[in-house]
Amino acid sequence: MSSQEAQRRLARRARVTFDSLEHVVAGLGTSVLALIALLLVVVCAGMSLVGAGILLAPHALRLVHVVAEQERTRLSRWGPDVISPGPVPPGLLKALRTPAVRRELAWVAVHGVTGFVLGVLGLTLALNTVRDGTFPLWWHLLPPADSTASLGLWQVRDLSGALLVSLMGLGWVVACLLFLPGMARLQALPGRRLLHLGSEADLATRIAHLTATRAAALDAHSAELRRIERALHDGAQNRIVAVTVLVGAARRAVERDPHDAEAMLGRAQDSAEEALRELRAVVRSIMPPVLQDRSLSDALTALAADCPAECSIDADLPGRCAASVEASVYFVVAEALSNVAKHSGARTASVRLRRCDDDRMRVLITDDGRGGADARGGTGLTGIRRRVEAHDGTFDLASPAGGPTTVEVSLPCGL
Repeated sequence: MSSQEAQRRLARRARVTFDSLEHVVAGLGTSVLALIALLLVVVCAGMSLVGAGILLAPHALRLVHVVAEQERTRLSRWGPDVISPGPVPPGLLKALRTPAVRRELAWVAVHGVTGFVLGVLGLTLALNTVRDGTFPLWWHLLPPADSTASLGLWQVRDLSGALLVSLMGLGWVVACLLFLPGMARLQALPGRRLLHLGSEADLATRIAHLTATRAAALDAHSAELRRIERALHDGAQNRIVAVTVLVGAARRAVERDPHDAEAMLGRAQDSAEEALRELRAVVRSIMPPVLQDRSLSDALTALAADCPAECSIDADLPGRCAASVEASVYFVVAEALSNVAKHSGARTASVRLRRCDDDRMRVLITDDGRGGADARGGTGLTGIRRRVEAHDGTFDLASPAGGPTTVEVSLPCGL
């Protein structure tokens, strides 16, 4: 592994660790709310033994639902959306018969304990890293009895001891890199398991997703038709009109001035050739002929050759896919490399294609540019997403400030 590749991996791991710390701290907040809601539920249950808690129980269930909604929002920002089941049904008995309410009660009990413990541990790791790493800067300001490392293993009396504590700070950094991502995933696990709606919600979400992608596909189709119409109207049609005018003028000038007629015919021929080139460009934008004449990897190699950045193609495709899928992959790579050339300032880019065991094609496009790409920023990424989702595929974008930018697309092969 080259040193540059090792630095990129370390930078990615550091970004994942910082993200994990953010989610662990946010999970600590929802765990405190869950403990408060759990305490109220326990109090209501105890008071219900004498009848007084029955009136407070619906309010307690609504509080549990509000806290669960906060956790759903937190988890949705970090991964797949966790769909809400809606408000708590009216009536205590009806609410307790609802599976979603019972799962929320179970989540409050689990997350209130495990989420709090993991959140405190994760925050302690981060605070110990900062404390011990910066210890040589401020140790002399402490009273002698308090001048110790975070674990209190020994008392620091001079600068060499303070520097030794800072080496412990490096150990805490390694511990954060190793453990914080796993702690964040473990803290989120109860919410992912208990706050999910199950198969019925999956079906409803699937129908809503298909409805949305169908509408997006129709919009993309309409936009493509408008683009083709503009290309033909503004380009080839104007050239052909110019050819018609020049040929008519040449016919009238044949008897009067043959030399001018010859010049007009030359201009008409140039216009006709330009119109032919523009028509070919329009046809290529609809379905590149290279996909029919050659393989997808060859077509992508031709795209990479035209990219200003140094671009490599790594394609492992044992066979051909459906023509529409190959055209979509070609469009995705072409648009992504166009963004690399226009916006990223990258020196190198890579395109990796694999056909997996689940009969899906996965495309990974990476560049070492400045990053900061946004699918809502009008850079063509929205068009990529719509085209991919119209084929029942998935689109993921990772582009932190400073780079690298990674576009990952998965499409069913269609065979």
